[in-house]
Amino acid sequence: MTPEATLARFREYMVGPARFMNLLSCFELGLIDTLRENPGMTAAKLGDAVGVKPDAVEQLLFLMVKEDFVAYDEGSGGYSLDALAAVDKGDLQRALAYMNLIKVVMLRQVFYLTDSVRTGKLAGLKELYGFDGNLYGAVAEHQDLRESWSKLMDNVTARIDPWFFEHVDIPPGARVLDVAGNTGLGAIHTYELKKSPGLRVTTFDLPEKEKECLENFQAHGVAEHCSFIGGDVFEEIPKGFDVVLIKHFLDMFDKDEVFKILDGVHRSLEVGGQVNIMVPVYPEDIKDPGYYTVDFFPTFFLGCTMGQGGAQKLSTYQSWLEECGFEVTKAVAKAPADIPSDVIPLPGIVCATKIA
Repeated sequence: MTPEATLARFREYMVGPARFMNLLSCFELGLIDTLRENPGMTAAKLGDAVGVKPDAVEQLLFLMVKEDFVAYDEGSGGYSLDALAAVDKGDLQRALAYMNLIKVVMLRQVFYLTDSVRTGKLAGLKELYGFDGNLYGAVAEHQDLRESWSKLMDNVTARIDPWFFEHVDIPPGARVLDVAGNTGLGAIHTYELKKSPGLRVTTFDLPEKEKECLENFQAHGVAEHCSFIGGDVFEEIPKGFDVVLIKHFLDMFDKDEVFKILDGVHRSLEVGGQVNIMVPVYPEDIKDPGYYTVDFFPTFFLGCTMGQGGAQKLSTYQSWLEECGFEVTKAVAKAPADIPSDVIPLPGIVCATKIA
């Protein structure tokens, strides 16, 4: 890459935050929905409809026209949806949920990314919310963070769990432990998607999650088959289970902490017990242009959620499991063609069995 091309790439990074908020603001102001219902409106009519100055409408729509999201008619001065007209509303809502998470959880915190990396703690959460901890603790106290984060996470779980359970083996009548299972949605999906006589699924998470978790079990009609155990994964993982699930969790930690978790799982299982892991993964070739996980997750984890952690390559998780006394029986990443074009995470599954 020539120096000129390198600097041109820098420019792409410079304008990134401005382009992001320009696009999102067009949705938040109602400009896109208004044009969907009333194509051909001028900036003045759009401004009246959404309650902002027409000058500002025109400024925001310049980028939308440049990107072919919106079309502009020189003769009438009217705007209408261009590429956005063909996008299904459900797909747009999924993309907007990601964008809302980026806005609420990330944009302010990334200002402090350098400080977070230096200290290993989330400097942004401390500065902005006075919260000394990680995002997963902060969501319990701050509604704006909780609403943005939990909405997207529930949507991701609902979309990806069917694929996960297609690839993992849950023996009939097994005792299953969902480690860091939050408020029970993963346990509910385990029972519903792998139902068998005698199957029992237990959510293991911090004690404060118990009330909401049990309420969710009751609401979904699985209270007889699902239960909750409170505790800390870094202290002890409950024994007496045939299968352990670890979903959307290992990527939150650096290697040393991941090994502590895997060692705890190894101690909790009998020989032959299974562990099934789902994590976002990086492609084996991080220069592969079809993936965006390396563009997103280092900043997300280091600066906005944990102050540590980040995704790894699928092969890395395999080797870590083997180092911790497991035999890997399956390792698969979801095919990029099967992932919606707007979705950032590339999920991977690693299944393993405890060996003597």
